[in-house]
Amino acid sequence: MSIYYFLFFLLSLSTAQDDCTSTASKCSDDGPPIRFPFRLKNRQPPHCGYPGFDLSCSPNNTTTILDLPNSVKVIVTHIDYKSGLIHIKDPNGCFPQQLQNLNLSTTPFEFPDFKTDFGLFSCPPSTKMEGNYRATCLGGDVYFLGSTSINYVPELISCRKMYSVLSVPREVFDETADLQLQWLQPDCGKCETDGKFCRLMSNSTSEEILCFGNLNPPKKGSCLPRSAGWNFVRWFWNPIVGMLVVPALVASRLVRLLLVDDQGHDLEIAGVTLGSFLLLAILIAMYWIHRQKKIKRKDCLKIEMFLEDYRALKPARYSYDDIKKITNQFKDKIGQGGYGTVYRGQLSNDVHVAVKILNNTKGNGEEFINEVEIIGTIHHVNVVRFVGYCADGFRRALIYEFLPNDSLEKFASSDQKKRSLGWKKLLEIAMGIAKGIEYLHQGCDQQILHFDIKPHNILLDENLNPKITDFGLAKLCSKEQSVVSMTTARGTIGYIAPEVFSRNFGNVSYKADIYSFGMLLLEMVGGKKNFDVMVNSTNKIYFPEWIYNHLDNGEELRIRIQDEGDAKIAKKLAIVGLWCIQWYPVDRPSMHVVIQMLEGDGDTLIKPPNPFASTNSTFDTGQSSGRPFNNELEVIIESE
Repeated sequence: MSIYYFLFFLLSLSTAQDDCTSTASKCSDDGPPIRFPFRLKNRQPPHCGYPGFDLSCSPNNTTTILDLPNSVKVIVTHIDYKSGLIHIKDPNGCFPQQLQNLNLSTTPFEFPDFKTDFGLFSCPPSTKMEGNYRATCLGGDVYFLGSTSINYVPELISCRKMYSVLSVPREVFDETADLQLQWLQPDCGKCETDGKFCRLMSNSTSEEILCFGNLNPPKKGSCLPRSAGWNFVRWFWNPIVGMLVVPALVASRLVRLLLVDDQGHDLEIAGVTLGSFLLLAILIAMYWIHRQKKIKRKDCLKIEMFLEDYRALKPARYSYDDIKKITNQFKDKIGQGGYGTVYRGQLSNDVHVAVKILNNTKGNGEEFINEVEIIGTIHHVNVVRFVGYCADGFRRALIYEFLPNDSLEKFASSDQKKRSLGWKKLLEIAMGIAKGIEYLHQGCDQQILHFDIKPHNILLDENLNPKITDFGLAKLCSKEQSVVSMTTARGTIGYIAPEVFSRNFGNVSYKADIYSFGMLLLEMVGGKKNFDVMVNSTNKIYFPEWIYNHLDNGEELRIRIQDEGDAKIAKKLAIVGLWCIQWYPVDRPSMHVVIQMLEGDGDTLIKPPNPFASTNSTFDTGQSSGRPFNNELEVIIESE
């Protein structure tokens, strides 16, 4: 009977659970699991949670509710214990209805995104306001505007101010946005990363955290480890073990009967020998199966960690300690720029990232805000993926996907590396960049002007697909308006459009990115070395003008080219580049037209007007468009 007592003991291990770590602590099967620092009121004792982190279930137990001050209620859809974030939504689908009463100052939560003050205005139905500022779920004609913009909107003269909302992100007015709240203390991120539960340390006067146990909630179909009792049952019923267990039980029963019938000591010895042999065989089989399951479970957990990391590949906030851990104490430096240093890092063994540590002495944080606000909300195959950021006191960092083939500059500046790519691949890269820029100009809610398109800011992935990066100088503006006002020039010398330096050439618009892209194409054709040689030559003519003169005279470009097909591609890139660098913005094509030119037959391309003025002569009016800049376009203010 002892074997049955042993089996019962092992099964009982699976039922011993702590009242605070029970996986039953959730409101519904698909609801977020509740554990420290949170607790479910009326289901878990107070010591299971931290003050201010009480949650409750809806009357029908379908949703998880967080009660905030002034009777504000939100539904908690997901809890990210590692990052200290909860995802929330309004029970009625209209969070602006509760904003007047929202006050997070007495709670442990805050919005992680960029916050500002807003005013809500009730306007007459005839009001026509540019931009997407209508709070539709509030009914009527209710508009919200940032406090810094109110004085610049003349349409508000006929509107009545309802109330102000302090320190909230713009997303609270978007009914489809994924709203998040973050908490900083208590910080259980390290415990969660190590796969352990978290609680306050006993007998401690400070808020020290203790990691304990194994954070492995059983899931149907999961590869997480089970309890010892459950594993024994699985071993017991495993067909391989069963082939040994059943004979062992039968043999032990026969031996017992023989011994009872007093058939002699020889049978007793034989029975003990047979039983011992079968028991040994069972133990060996159990160990083999346990070892195989352990190996499979390890592989399965590795896959789940990999998938969990990729599910988390959306902009998340990291602490500076996280950054040091991700970069292995800043061990692998892969780049240096004017705004910071880039290090290689790892989220796991399978997910590599590039971490850009921003210089504290550069700028006033505008680049950091631009990156988080702009690239954190866009997704395109030709735009680098933004993983997360760090804003820990004066320390700021940006985390991107890691691209192993460095930047386009490495290939454009070397004839040997450019030949290794081939002209067909160079054309594919050019088209990928063009599609990425077109997406920035037309594919987002607001127009994004990059202002720093150059080979150094084009990264290449493992398949040499281009991705635009570095949005530190980018600007947002409405797609309905034509140009953007600027107080100072921005960009990199050699790629900056003329109108950015002087308004005599026209107003600044998306055409500034077209100019930079044109210079990038010409550099792909001739290489950085040729650019520098021509600039420093005694003829005082630089490479783009040299390309135009050779095309104008019907001469070959004298670039190392393998076959005739490659020559056509090089000529096509050169002609498109020359169209893009026309002096006046109105003479440059849109990026949509540029893509059509790159995709079309190069033989049908028309040579553009001469965009260059020789130092020894003036423009030939027959070759240059000579168009005056458009002085009637409305100048708009940069979006906040």
